[in-house]
Amino acid sequence: MTHQADLALALELAEIADAISLDRFRAQDLHVETKPDASPVTDADRSVEQALKAKLAEARPNDALIGEEFGNSEGATDGPKRTWIIDPIDGTANFMRGVPVWASLIALSVEGKVVLSVVSAPALGRRWWAAPEIGAWTRDIDGSERILKVSAIGDLANASLSYNNLQLWDQSGQLPELLELSRKVWRTRAYGDFYSYMLLAEGALDIVTEHDLKIYDIAALVPIVELAGGTFSALNGPLTEDSSSVLATNQKLHETVFTAFN
Repeated sequence: MTHQADLALALELAEIADAISLDRFRAQDLHVETKPDASPVTDADRSVEQALKAKLAEARPNDALIGEEFGNSEGATDGPKRTWIIDPIDGTANFMRGVPVWASLIALSVEGKVVLSVVSAPALGRRWWAAPEIGAWTRDIDGSERILKVSAIGDLANASLSYNNLQLWDQSGQLPELLELSRKVWRTRAYGDFYSYMLLAEGALDIVTEHDLKIYDIAALVPIVELAGGTFSALNGPLTEDSSSVLATNQKLHETVFTAFN
């Protein structure tokens, strides 16, 4: 099975997700609950994941699935281990407050390595995707498509940094390091969630770092950043399935920023 066929399926999954989530965005009867980890979940999150899970059961019945809302399902035990990793709505807090910065994250991992992904943000009119044979691409709001390439900035003084949630940096004990880094870069912003990483892949940002992530928050971001020429790691070492604090850069700045936090 080629990556092109899997990418075509991932893009089809994104269309399904967009139709459901966009219909529920800013709905007056949106149902919101608080999960045990204190994060919010809406009826849209659950509906999207159920629909994608059903489509994958039909199209790739032997593949495993990791989903945020309904847990994991095991795939076939013979052949390569193939796992779809789904975050139905990344940025649920934005979604439920009417902020349009949210997306469905869809990734495919083969033998433990994420090989391709789609990030779809219908309220922004944007989509990003990546696979080994084609590189990293985006579709702009006007429908045009372009290949992605990270920036060529090699010094902190001209770099733009995006982080997420100062409270989590404070809780991690690394707020002083973040503040020190902020004094050395040109600009700091907190665009948040998936969007920071997509801006990095587009060359609009140079450094993104944040805490308290799960595998379904991270997986779909990695191929897009890496195939655009960037580097993705944990904040304190190599990226693994258990990493929760991450650092992504345009590659040129990675060693410098990594050292600043370690």
